Amino acid sequence: MKTILVPIQNIATMASTLEAAARLAQRTGAYIEGFPLRFGIPPYLVAELATGIPLDSYNAKSQEELAEMHRLFEAFMLKHDIPPATARASRPCFGWLETAPEGEDFVGSYGRAFDVIVMPRSDVDAAGPHRRAIESALFESGRPVLLAPPDAPRSIATNVVIHWNGSTEQARVNAFAMPLLRLAERVTVLTVIAGQAVPGPSADHIVRQLLYNDIATNLVSIELEDRETGEAVLDAARAQGCDLLIKGAFTRNRLRQMIFGGATSYIMEHADLPVLMAH
Repeated sequence: MKTILVPIQNIATMASTLEAAARLAQRTGAYIEGFPLRFGIPPYLVAELATGIPLDSYNAKSQEELAEMHRLFEAFMLKHDIPPATARASRPCFGWLETAPEGEDFVGSYGRAFDVIVMPRSDVDAAGPHRRAIESALFESGRPVLLAPPDAPRSIATNVVIHWNGSTEQARVNAFAMPLLRLAERVTVLTVIAGQAVPGPSADHIVRQLLYNDIATNLVSIELEDRETGEAVLDAARAQGCDLLIKGAFTRNRLRQMIFGGATSYIMEHADLPVLMAH
C-alpha cells in the first residue's frame, strides 16, 4: 500500500481521517494524495436555493473553501513530518490534486489509480452525498477503502482482526490486506456462530492460507447471542484490542441492506476503530 488517496471534506471527522492516513503512510512508506471532495450542485439549483445571493459570490465562497481544504491538508502533513512529494523526497510524502471535478463519482474513478482510499466512516446521520461517495469508492474503484473512526486512532494495523464469513467479498479484502497482515504483530480470524455468512471455506482454511504466507494467526469464534452480526463483530474486535478490522463489504444485496440492515451497514455507522473494506 504505497499510494493512498484521501478525499478532503470540510467536516469535523476529517482530522481523524487524516490521522489514520498519516499513520498508514508512515507504516508503509507511502505517497498520500489529497483532493477536495465537492458534491456538485447544478448552477440553476444554486440560483434557486441562494435567492438574493449573486452566483459570483457563491462561486467565490466555494473557491475559498477549496483553498481552506488545501491548507488543512498541507498543514496536517507537515505537522506530522510528511514532506511534499518531489523528485528527491523520501517516503512518506504527499501531493495535492488541484483539478478534481465536482461529484462523488470521481472518488470511485480516480481511486483506481491508488492502492487504498481513506475516508471518514459514515453514520446514521450522514448526508446522502457522503454515503454515496463511500459507495462509489467501494463499488467503482476496484480498491479497498479504509474507513476512519470519529476519534483519531493511536495506531493502525498492529493488531488486526479478520471477520471471516465465507464470502467472495471477504476473500477479496483479505487479499488486499496482505501487505498490512505481514506487518502486523497479531492477526486474528474471527467467526460469528449463527451470524450472517455464506457457504464457503471454513475459517480453518483461511488460517492455513495465512500460515503458508508466513502470517501466524489466532482463531476466535463467538456466539451471536442477542446482537446483530455487525455489533458482535465490533464487540469482539474491541475485546481483542485490535486497531484494524478487515471486513468484506455488502455480501448481502445493497438494497436489502438499506431496507433490512446488515453487518456492513452496521459497522460503517458504528465502528470506533479503523475498518478496511472492499466489495
